[in-house]
Amino acid sequence: MFNAGVLGVGAIGSAIVTGLCENADDPPHLLLSPRNAELARCLAERFDTVEVAPDNQAVVDGAPVVLVCIRPQIAQAVLAELRFPSDRIVISAIAGVRVQELQRLVAPATDVARVIPLPSVARRDGITPVHPPHAAATALFDRLGETIQVSDPGAFEALSASTATIAAHFAYLNAVAGWLEAQGIPKPAATRYVSSIFAGLAEVTGSGESFDQLAREHATAGGLNEQFLDQLEQRGTFEHVGIGLDRILERLS
Repeated sequence: MFNAGVLGVGAIGSAIVTGLCENADDPPHLLLSPRNAELARCLAERFDTVEVAPDNQAVVDGAPVVLVCIRPQIAQAVLAELRFPSDRIVISAIAGVRVQELQRLVAPATDVARVIPLPSVARRDGITPVHPPHAAATALFDRLGETIQVSDPGAFEALSASTATIAAHFAYLNAVAGWLEAQGIPKPAATRYVSSIFAGLAEVTGSGESFDQLAREHATAGGLNEQFLDQLEQRGTFEHVGIGLDRILERLS
């Protein structure tokens, strides 16, 4: 008997499978959908406890817990084709699809939870919000780092909206590296150097201090960091972060 099935083996589904199985003392038995056939096949070859199902319905039929990691744009079409037994636990990583809508799509199953896993779960270093608080979802994602129990649906959507900043973060790093390249630094060296700057800051952000405190500590009076920070603040750069997130939240809501 499989412990869980995974519908949608893209980047997040693959990260979940990797985190659960790679070098794990007691890896679960997982049944994967064949939609991304090549990636699913590679995962099955890497991990002895992973198998690829012949179709999506076989995933639903073969596992008591079904992780749904499909894109929101196709969620309704994919789920409408499936028959969920009433005793299935459905854990959804679909952005913007609320619990009530999920229950409608997977009826007669009613035991539904939502999660926001990030790629870091592949390293068992993720912090995954769970809504509503749910024992099975918490147990599974605690194996991949830790969980945050979220009762308020609005708060859960806000956490989901915050993940929309990831691409912008990499674009910011690219802008810094691109500037270095324009100064004559070879692109590979510029990319590695910028990566090392921000990778090293990850430990600092775990110190418990607020981000505002850390910003001020690194902006020495009269120093280069203070000058650059002032430039961005004077142009309202950080105000636009909030404006952009408001629009993402409107879309999710």
